[in-house]
Amino acid sequence: MFKKVAPYIGEYKKYTVGAAILMSLGIVAYVTPYFFLYQIISPLTRGESITISYILYRVGAIAICELLYSFAYIKGLEFSHISAYNTLKNIRISLQNKLEKQPLGNIKELGNGRIKKVFTDDIDQIEILLAHAIPEGIANIGIPVLIMILMFIVNWRMGLLALVPLFVGVLAMGMMMKAGFAKMNEYYESAAKMNNTIIEYVNGMEVVKVFNKDGDSYKRFGEVVRNYRDFTIAWYKVCWPWIAIYTSILPCLVLLMLPFGSSMVLGGTIGLDRLILVFCMSFAVGPSLLKALNFGGQFPQLNYKIDELEKLMDHPPLKEGTSEFKGNNLDVEFKDIHFSYCDAEVLHGVNLSLKQGTTTAIVGESGSGKSTLAKLLVHYYDLDSGNITIGGQDITDMSLEALNNQVAFVSQEQFLFNTSLKENILIGKPDASDEEVRNAARRAQCDEFLERLPDGIETMAGDGGKQLSGGERQRISLARAILKDAPIIVLDEATAFMDPENEEKMNKALDEIIKNKTVLVIAHRLSTIKNADKICVMKEGQCIACDSHEGLIDSCAEYKKLWDASVSASTWKIKEA
Repeated sequence: MFKKVAPYIGEYKKYTVGAAILMSLGIVAYVTPYFFLYQIISPLTRGESITISYILYRVGAIAICELLYSFAYIKGLEFSHISAYNTLKNIRISLQNKLEKQPLGNIKELGNGRIKKVFTDDIDQIEILLAHAIPEGIANIGIPVLIMILMFIVNWRMGLLALVPLFVGVLAMGMMMKAGFAKMNEYYESAAKMNNTIIEYVNGMEVVKVFNKDGDSYKRFGEVVRNYRDFTIAWYKVCWPWIAIYTSILPCLVLLMLPFGSSMVLGGTIGLDRLILVFCMSFAVGPSLLKALNFGGQFPQLNYKIDELEKLMDHPPLKEGTSEFKGNNLDVEFKDIHFSYCDAEVLHGVNLSLKQGTTTAIVGESGSGKSTLAKLLVHYYDLDSGNITIGGQDITDMSLEALNNQVAFVSQEQFLFNTSLKENILIGKPDASDEEVRNAARRAQCDEFLERLPDGIETMAGDGGKQLSGGERQRISLARAILKDAPIIVLDEATAFMDPENEEKMNKALDEIIKNKTVLVIAHRLSTIKNADKICVMKEGQCIACDSHEGLIDSCAEYKKLWDASVSASTWKIKEA
């Protein structure tokens, strides 16, 4: 376990070592008063007289030891936490760097709940190992072991009697850890499911309220939380008896020494002062050893968390080159594309070409693979086989930065950060001037709603852009794409939030984006792509036809069915009473 964490400690290893040394010195200062206490009691047991100064010297020594203990232990904790929190920072940065190299689609499949749990809860739990278990464990085990050796030197019989409660306590702890570890995977799966359900419940609260599904939604939410509670309590019930045994027996080293030692004193085998010395030693051993072994119960959980982190980090990174864009032109080619989700192939040998300066639309029923093709062009995932080229250059040969400079992606799921609208638009081109940003917003038809906002383009978007309507968020995302001015545009249901009132504005904004560009557009509303240079029809993961609108109407039954359905939907009316 320590080998797994050590690479992330780096230059802060000296703080961990310093913490262990200081805490060891603190433990020495903590147990030394028991020996001074023995020096006060021992003469009295032999009937010897002692002076006030004799007692005061030892009381003073005890006070000094307590001060040294407080200073050394607190300073040790300070050092251990400096090391721990910097190590957690390094782990998070390493995890972030690895996640950034993962296919974006794989990251979304993990779920917000699991990623949040890993980045916050699981990594925070490693702090126990770094700040406490390692330095305190070394100190609280090392010193008691030394005292046990001294106890054997004083009287080996008392040493053997002291080992019995230790053996019983360690055995009970081992049984507790075995019982706990058996259910560890189920516990964390249950916790991850609860986290994902909570996030889903909160994010979907608006829909729940609108459709009056509070009862059904809360029922599912409640069931998941109760299942987690019931599983956790059942798991703890298995462990609790063992915890009770080792916490009560392990610190009580005098359990057998008291009766047998008393008998040995009466029989003359050991002197009373020696028995008192051994008792004092046992009082120093028990609490320290229990504190150290209590960290043992954390190790299976910490092992699991570190393994989970490593699994998250060990996924194959996205195939990425280092080259700049070197294509001969801006023609896009999909060549024999095969792609799978969770081992189920969803694209079966798709071939598609987009000529420079033309607009190509992809249509088909839901689940036919339209959006998947669009995401593959922006390298959302790696392919199973086949390749995608721009101007003859494979996109996997380019760096992501080079690819992103060539392609702008506008989808129906646009996210706005809780910063100003201006800063949200600047994502398209961070070094753009104020005039360029305002021009992009104007071309995206944002002026109409920016004028009525209290701070105009400087207005805060709110969490996820909640200050704006869906159509307004969409136009801000279009302004981003206009500002970016990439030569290839991918529009994945970019008109999803278009309403009759804003249809003209949205169409004008789209016209500004696609002007003189190579365009790939995905749309369910076929009327919006009727005039595309080429329309490709997808069905069950295959491209079954490519032609103009007129050509497909005459030659492709699947397209004609989709067109007829689109025309029929556009004429729907509410029946008058």
